[in-house]
Amino acid sequence: FGSSFGRTAMAGINPQFQQIGEQFTQHYYQIFDTNRQGLISLYNESSLLTFEGEQFMGAANIVQKIASLPFQTVQHQVVKADCQPNPANGGVLVFVTGNLVVDGGAATPLKFAQVFNLAPNGGSFFCQNDMFRLNIG
Repeated sequence: FGSSFGRTAMAGINPQFQQIGEQFTQHYYQIFDTNRQGLISLYNESSLLTFEGEQFMGAANIVQKIASLPFQTVQHQVVKADCQPNPANGGVLVFVTGNLVVDGGAATPLKFAQVFNLAPNGGSFFCQNDMFRLNIG
């Protein structure tokens, strides 16, 4: 990849990438923890989810998977959210690590990692790519 590749592929760095990533993360987990069906507005038909190695495409399929997870209550506790600008499309990459408390098990939280690739959509952003893993073992 020569230097001309970088110049022609640059859509530009969004200077608010940190704020966008942090706000999306907070908004996403607030909806996930209270009304998983409500996540559908954060994805679109080209969105991809890899959940523990299983792949899903499209907002409806993604939310169907998330809504079918076998717990009654869930609370995400974000430990770190690292954000980077995506100069190819003006979007934001977010890498989240944290604790997952399911069904009131605060004494034994699960460790998780999740990556969001946020793409611009008019004046807002949607989740183009979402990768989730429990950190077990």
